[in-house]
Amino acid sequence: MRDLFGGVYEGKRVLVTGHTGFKGSWLSLWLTELGAEVAGFSLPAPTDPSHWSILGLGIEETIGDIRDAASIAEAVARFKPEVVFHLAAQPLVRESYRIPADTFSTNVVGSINVYEACRAAGTVRALVSITTDKVYRNNEWEWGYRENDPFGGHDPYSASKACAEIATDSYRSSFWNPAEFGRGHGTLLATARAGNVVGGGDWAADRLIPDLMRAASSGASARIRNPDSTRPWQHVLEPLAGYLMLGRRLLEGDTSFAEGWNLGPDEDGVVTVAEVVERMKGAWSRIDVEFRPDPGAPHEARLLKLDCAKAKARLGWKPVWDGLETVEVTAAWYRSWIEEGVVSSRRDIERYVRDATSRRVRGLRG
Repeated sequence: MRDLFGGVYEGKRVLVTGHTGFKGSWLSLWLTELGAEVAGFSLPAPTDPSHWSILGLGIEETIGDIRDAASIAEAVARFKPEVVFHLAAQPLVRESYRIPADTFSTNVVGSINVYEACRAAGTVRALVSITTDKVYRNNEWEWGYRENDPFGGHDPYSASKACAEIATDSYRSSFWNPAEFGRGHGTLLATARAGNVVGGGDWAADRLIPDLMRAASSGASARIRNPDSTRPWQHVLEPLAGYLMLGRRLLEGDTSFAEGWNLGPDEDGVVTVAEVVERMKGAWSRIDVEFRPDPGAPHEARLLKLDCAKAKARLGWKPVWDGLETVEVTAAWYRSWIEEGVVSSRRDIERYVRDATSRRVRGLRG
């Protein structure tokens, strides 16, 4: 495992903001398997149970809010990371309608606080900031958005992440300009934009898979609001592999990677909510649903997908699992946890690495 990504993470000091969240907990686990010295900065785990709490990694962590500039600055100065993966965010579209000001302050001002802390520390060589596929102005068209398409956002979450991308580009141009790397500064900054991720250990509210699993564990039917909405679904390990590939290239000082990157599924992963539900039901018969649209629900995009040709050609990244495999692995994780109390996250990472190797994903080992 430690020879993955050129072996660059072994012994590195890596900070993960948002480590108690779904993606952050999976990334923290994978980094420890790679031999990194990992620290986390985050609010407490957002759900009970949480993937973070059941992993029990025991890494150094600071419980804090990225909107508190002094708190994040103190944590970065104390840990002195060489690599930072910035995932801390308010990540839910429907929640952003309820707390729009908090969403903007967390996702925009919070990100700036992280960047300022990294500037002050002077130890950070690679910074990968995670946004979302929803940063693009959504025209509901059939083809995927490319990295140079315009930013936008109807809902506060999408708009806040688009604003975060603009702020990030400002910092990259003003303070961490790739053209001045090695002379005026020693930090490279990239952003990564992924689609709807699924996988074991997600219990967030208003997300399809967690809603299905909560209902299945209690013997109830899950209410499905938007069965016809189309999303780019992918297992959480797919974008995480891309983040780690990006971090490697930035650590190696390759300035051409200090920019924005799309990390979405292939066409077989861009399916409707109803199709995902049927696949989950096929993987675990305990799942039962009720399709009941909510006419009073706030606006959510119906169609959005990414063009990932750039990451495939230059980063050596590509999706490993198709839609059926993604559903199979995800359903198996929850079945193991709910029926046996077994956490299969490490096993899932090992399977992903085996499959990625056999399917010649260049960026994993090359």
